Amino acid sequence: MRPDYASACLPGAYPDGGTGPGKQNRSKVLAKLTKRVVDATKVDAQRDVFAWDGELRGFGVRVKPSGARTYVVQYRNSEGRSRRLVLGRHGVLTPQEARDMARQKLAAVARGEDPAAERRAARAGMTVAELCDWYLEHARAGKILGRKRRPIKASTLDNDASRIELHIKPLIGSRSVRGLTLADVEGMQADIAAGRTAKKKNRKGRGGHTTGGAGAAARVVGTLRGLLGHAARWKLIPSNPALGVRQIASGRQERRLSMDEVLALGRAIRACTAEGEHPTGLAAIRLLLLTGFRRLEGLSLQHSYVSENEYSVRFPDTKSGPQVRAIGAAALELIKDQPQRDDTPYVFPADVGEGHFIGVVRVLDRVCKRAKLAGVTPHVLRHTFASIAAELGFSELTIAGLLGHAAQGVTQRYVHLDAALVLAADRVSQHIANLLDGQRVDSQEAIQPWPTMAAE
Repeated sequence: MRPDYASACLPGAYPDGGTGPGKQNRSKVLAKLTKRVVDATKVDAQRDVFAWDGELRGFGVRVKPSGARTYVVQYRNSEGRSRRLVLGRHGVLTPQEARDMARQKLAAVARGEDPAAERRAARAGMTVAELCDWYLEHARAGKILGRKRRPIKASTLDNDASRIELHIKPLIGSRSVRGLTLADVEGMQADIAAGRTAKKKNRKGRGGHTTGGAGAAARVVGTLRGLLGHAARWKLIPSNPALGVRQIASGRQERRLSMDEVLALGRAIRACTAEGEHPTGLAAIRLLLLTGFRRLEGLSLQHSYVSENEYSVRFPDTKSGPQVRAIGAAALELIKDQPQRDDTPYVFPADVGEGHFIGVVRVLDRVCKRAKLAGVTPHVLRHTFASIAAELGFSELTIAGLLGHAAQGVTQRYVHLDAALVLAADRVSQHIANLLDGQRVDSQEAIQPWPTMAAE
């Protein structure tokens, strides 16, 4: 029994590219395409004629009015759009060779790829701008995996999109990807570092001016190299032209608060509290310094993440994935002291709505102005936590665990934290709390065992 029209194609995919046979071509289904069958397919002087294989759905031959015969494969991509891909001319390919190629392409479709779109992009000489758009589209759809073979985080893609729009597209967006060289990438980096892409944005407040610089240039190169690597892996380009690029060395963040500056910050917080400064913002500043949390880790903290018995916070997601982070008693008491609202799960809720508080940077700016401290950001508070931990004699491995940097550390792998890590978190947070409260504490004194925590 001959298969009907629909059974000769992938479900929903018809040879005319629409919902069924159209006026511009003629179609017929055969039991199996062979050389004899292809040669015998009649030419129509007015339209294309399609003959579809009855054994491999979506595989067929197209006969043009000129008599030229080409093998094709028809399918629907992951977005439900009908695609037709030319495999090669009859005579150059045998029916069996074409059938084998069709199986490979249909297998790629089953994996979520779109062979027709990728071939068109390559043949058209895809520009860097078009490749960037391809990367963002596929990455946001979860088709491109990042670290640890997981989908790339939305926040990472937002940063990538910003670098693409602000730097990559203006400088090399019109260039052909296939013609891109290592020198082009390093030239782009030099232009960004020199401020060529600096411009004033149409918005007020912090972050309104893009200046470029060595740090921005290096990060943009990293983004470009990454997306070119994905394109090479997907066979859109033969190789990654950014491999081997020497990124500009950017100075590491060295700003941290000294003991006197932490004391000054504590005095300013107490003064601002008395003057009616935003209490949620002040508490968030204190928590970031007591824990070393990243800004959004602290602000988006939920009460359900906190384990009082284990002196820990279980983050369902961080920059490095799910983590369990140790915290000290001083930080835990601060969290417990925050008023809980029934309409929000956050420790630091927004003034209006169900979201979390976001204005910590503005509050920190006002507090630091009062304390006469310059260059203090939430990241400086995190760096200060790490520096004080080092001054107290804790190892780099321990500090990495406290900050969530250790990819294979106990904070990532086990439900129960190592007691030594919890003790370290407690000592560091208490030392910082004493400074904020106006107490000078000798580092050697702070390193002595604390019986209360040891017993627990």
